Amino acid sequence: MSESSVNFVAGLIESELVSKPNKIVQTRFPPEPNGYLHIGHAKSICLNFGLAKSFDGHCNLRFDDTNPTKEDTEYVDSIMDDVRWLGWQWHGEVRFASDYFEQMYNWAVELITKGKAYVDDLTGEEISEYRGNLTQAGKESPYRDRSVDENLDLFARMRAGEFKNGEKVLRAKIDMASPNMNLRDPLMYRILHEKHHRTGSTWCIYPMYDWAHGLEDAIEGVTHSICTLEFENHRPLYDWFLDTLESVPCHPQQIEFARLNLGYTVMSKRKLLQLVTEHHVDNWNDPRLPTISGLRRRGYPATAIRDFCERIGVTKYNSTTEIALLEHCVRENLNKSALRVMGVLDPVKLVVTNYPDGLTEELEAINNPENPDDGTRLIPFSKELWIERDDFREEASRKYHRLKPGQEVRLRYGYIVTCTGCLKDDDGIITEVHCTYDPETKGGHTPDGRRIKGTIHWVSAAHALDAEIRLYDSLFTDEDPADESDGRSFLDKINPESKTIIMGKIEPSLASAQAETAYQFERLAYFCADSEDSTSEKLVFNRTATLRDSWAKTQKK
Repeated sequence: MSESSVNFVAGLIESELVSKPNKIVQTRFPPEPNGYLHIGHAKSICLNFGLAKSFDGHCNLRFDDTNPTKEDTEYVDSIMDDVRWLGWQWHGEVRFASDYFEQMYNWAVELITKGKAYVDDLTGEEISEYRGNLTQAGKESPYRDRSVDENLDLFARMRAGEFKNGEKVLRAKIDMASPNMNLRDPLMYRILHEKHHRTGSTWCIYPMYDWAHGLEDAIEGVTHSICTLEFENHRPLYDWFLDTLESVPCHPQQIEFARLNLGYTVMSKRKLLQLVTEHHVDNWNDPRLPTISGLRRRGYPATAIRDFCERIGVTKYNSTTEIALLEHCVRENLNKSALRVMGVLDPVKLVVTNYPDGLTEELEAINNPENPDDGTRLIPFSKELWIERDDFREEASRKYHRLKPGQEVRLRYGYIVTCTGCLKDDDGIITEVHCTYDPETKGGHTPDGRRIKGTIHWVSAAHALDAEIRLYDSLFTDEDPADESDGRSFLDKINPESKTIIMGKIEPSLASAQAETAYQFERLAYFCADSEDSTSEKLVFNRTATLRDSWAKTQKK
């Protein structure tokens, strides 16, 4: 198992299987459908599905839909789509916590019958006050010693809808003096008169996560319940419920790992929801967000995200991963897979003064030098071209190898041209750059062997397509925007330049560009057609990633 060196969970399972070689590894990915998944969830997805694959086991997709006030089928659909897009397939049918509500209720009755659970009338504030703190033991509720019969009756009436929200709860009877706060008579059920997205109004009591979590795992035969590190202190409660119930089919093992923290990013669902609902971003799939759908819309390949998750490994130690590593994985992937095209983001006209009027040539261009199997394409060349404005300077140093008066430059896949000057408008703005071409240098070759230091990209003005170009940058200016110790909210740290829109010129082959498929605009960056807004009438391209790491400069500011 090669992953064991960077994945301690895989190492634990591998060691376990030495003595139990016939054990079938069963994992699960258990998202709550209360928002869209983000890159942190991608780590969990790759871990759980990856472990199952590595050990020839199974991984379930199960929705923990126990809070109807925040959950929606929109989120269910998006999560399933994200898991598939990342390249994974769950075992059997999609599962839901709500599938097990009746069984959970019966197990709650079992605990009540054993004298291990009771109905409490304390308010939420009173329960919190009675629980104590890390240095002070809690005190028992005055309702803790109700008889089994009274608790069974009240719990049945809770289910029947006789009480209002918050009027009663069901609690486990464990130890109000336990040093582990989670064992101080935790809540098992609360009353919520809310319509559930799957069960409708069938239920008005809903299980708490700590109660439901282990039971769902046991019902599904999960062998290894992989959780993030904040649930480590919840593990004794997870085990207590399973040990106390005699009728559960199995006792899964809970293992905790450190969640993904990414620089210049917020991973809190609450904060992401706030960004969306308050319109600081366009939607859940805004390319500036760390949501899987946002990264997908930006053009990040699923294989690059999976590669990133594998590289960062799985440990027990909290740390922050530099976003530069994620972009490195994206660039490395796209360098091999992305087709090369030409686009001009800040266009100025280049006139080849000695090129025949009305003539158009079809020049051969390589689609991807990293993969010869991608072949070539034909691009039009004519008398007037678009080039980048900063590829020409009237006055430049000797080290400037692009267009300047008297200097030769290679037009990519085109000809060698010599700059002869420029035209300006009344404000001194350059409107045209002029040059002459050498007809003997078609394809950029020099028959006489002379050395040309500069090569620039271009598109034919007569054939170029207009495109809206969206340049995305980090959404936040601070590496840890969630840290509010300086008195500033994470919203105060939003980068006002995180999205810039410009109009560019692109080669005609991009008229049929596929959404979410990234292309390398030569010399510039990787871009993809926007999956929401790009149409045949209006082409919209998102910048996926720069060609080089730009984070080193950002961190020096």
